[in-house]
Amino acid sequence: MAYNRIMGLDVGSVTVGIALSDLMGWTAQGVETLRINDDAGDFGLERIGEIIQKENVSTVVIGLPKNMNNTIGPRAEASMAYGDRLQAMFPEIAIEYQDERLTTSQAERMLIQEGNVRRNKRKKVIDKLAAVIILQNYLDSHSK
Repeated sequence: MAYNRIMGLDVGSVTVGIALSDLMGWTAQGVETLRINDDAGDFGLERIGEIIQKENVSTVVIGLPKNMNNTIGPRAEASMAYGDRLQAMFPEIAIEYQDERLTTSQAERMLIQEGNVRRNKRKKVIDKLAAVIILQNYLDSHSK
């Protein structure tokens, strides 16, 4: 039986953090941080598509950075537009959104607590770790 993985994305204007579930859908692992250029229209969708195909992804969970008062602001709108682009490229994939308020600050706190992660290294891995947190929160809330 082929298991379908779930992908988690932390979408920013410069990078997209990517995480994948394990085959059982229990845990999230970081994959990579993809550099994009929002202004130039380079969203890295080809690379995400490669991972979707290679890893048999059936669902993509995109972090939705709502405002603290639960409203949708410009960054959340940008994440939803990213989901729309992904859906247009891969209509067979389910696109879901996971509230991601505070995940980046949670990821940064985790890296600081590790103690040995320098600031410039943190910047390189923080989006990937935020994607892991987004996906793990989704997996935990949808566990059987």
